Amino acid sequence: MNSHNTGVDNAGLTPEDLAALRQGLLEQRAFRQEQLREFDRASPARADRVAHRPAASQLEVHVKLAASARMVLADVEAALERLETGQYGGCELCRWPIPLQRLRIVPQARHCARCQQVKEVGR
Repeated sequence: MNSHNTGVDNAGLTPEDLAALRQGLLEQRAFRQEQLREFDRASPARADRVAHRPAASQLEVHVKLAASARMVLADVEAALERLETGQYGGCELCRWPIPLQRLRIVPQARHCARCQQVKEVGR
């Protein structure tokens, strides 16, 4: 058998690894969902914005934080889907398994550290 893993079959992660990573993803999803609810509650209604005129910089920060939370939530949802379909843990670029240490830090990771670095340099 070839030692090169294509990302199928959860990249050789043990059931215990997968359970712990799933739990972390579920916690991250709950956190991001609550964060977005907080942003929605903190977002003043249009009439309030006109009356109180929050600084443009405050609105910009609020918008950027909410967008970032939505992006992370989408990544977490995609990782949970990969877990369900057995595609979790393999780099989407090189197809090698993403090291468990990286997944523990960034459980929604789609790429190994090397490919992530190459991808970021290419932006």
